[in-house]
Amino acid sequence: MIRIPSRPCLALILGLAGAPALFPAHAAPSRAVEVDRIVAVVNNEVITTLELRERVQQAQRQLARQGTALPPADVFERQVLERLVLERAQTQLAAETSLKVDDATLDRAIGRIAENNRLSMTDLRLALEKDGITWNRFRDQIRSEILLTRLREREVDSRIVVTDAEIENFLANNADALSGEEFHVAHILVRVPDGASMQQQSERLARAESVVERLRAGEDFGRLAASYSDAPDGLSGGDLGWRGRDRLPTLFADTVRQMQPGEVSKIMRSPAGLHIVKLVEKRGGAAAGAQQMQQTHARHILIRTSEIVSDADAESRLNGLRERIVNGGNFAELAKVNSADLSAAKGGDLGWVNPGDTVPEFEHAMDALKPGEVSAPVKSPFGWHLIKVEERRMQDVTDERKRAAARNALRERKADEAFEEWLRQLRDRTYVEYRLEKE
Repeated sequence: MIRIPSRPCLALILGLAGAPALFPAHAAPSRAVEVDRIVAVVNNEVITTLELRERVQQAQRQLARQGTALPPADVFERQVLERLVLERAQTQLAAETSLKVDDATLDRAIGRIAENNRLSMTDLRLALEKDGITWNRFRDQIRSEILLTRLREREVDSRIVVTDAEIENFLANNADALSGEEFHVAHILVRVPDGASMQQQSERLARAESVVERLRAGEDFGRLAASYSDAPDGLSGGDLGWRGRDRLPTLFADTVRQMQPGEVSKIMRSPAGLHIVKLVEKRGGAAAGAQQMQQTHARHILIRTSEIVSDADAESRLNGLRERIVNGGNFAELAKVNSADLSAAKGGDLGWVNPGDTVPEFEHAMDALKPGEVSAPVKSPFGWHLIKVEERRMQDVTDERKRAAARNALRERKADEAFEEWLRQLRDRTYVEYRLEKE
């Protein structure tokens, strides 16, 4: 990444980007040397030709693996550049607010990627090299993905609130939303800027209408999504995968239910812009019966890491607390004093926990404990935990699970809609100067 000090200096910096006149003729190389030119300025940073080319090639490989026809090169290049601009705006905000991803977290994430693909670290490196991706570049990309996920969690997801009244209303008006019916959906978003003029709105609507016409004429949805969609998943063909109706955005849910596989919707409007949805497939629909499930009554103590508290510090502190508990110390009292979780006031009591209620790292450690046992320090995305299992039971959780599913569905819907709106606002207030056409 090339950083530039301020906008008044742009002319000078950009003028030096490929300045052969600064060198005497006799010093010129005997063969052409590729110059890494600037294709966009994002606030106080630049995006270069080599960065853009690498991401274009990566996106092309992904579409090829999916069997999606590639868009025209110039259209696709601009789509990729816009994604880079949006990513850069997000990473800049993360840096400004001191949000970071440490090497230990990155290494664990890469380890899970290798494990999920049933590869050793050596095999993972070889597979990446075969795809033309260097190990350092791969680490940078994964670090960026984790960073952007954490930024979304902090700026959007953490502010989503679902009330009991909303849950009751959802269950009353969506009796079959949790029936098990699933939809494979793809979508295209044409983003409309906040405060767009009438001309801008007309241009965006014309763009969406043109896409719908081309879709109904038989053009490939994935190719058009990669060409025209402003959604983060546009470059992968706009595929949202399989989702229950409860997990679809509110705007899509009722429309998709009335569609047939292969059908394309009319243009739908939201605060984020204009949406076009395709129903690829649907399946299921049988209502679930009574559910007997094992529940675990657990407590925990959470130590969060920070610039002041390292992983080693947190682990060491929890080991000390565990030793005190094993020697007769009261877990609940120590949780009240030491835990950084909201449950600290209740002695770290999490109540009855169902499978899937906690992150995998926590759940795996908890499931390995017998009632009365205390775990060794456990690392999760939230920090370091000490876990105690009080007891276990089998419980009919049909109604409870319905409420939990409704809560999760509402939270996911709200979060997706809020994230689209947050991205639009971030993009609108970001200074961007395109220089692609000046190459």
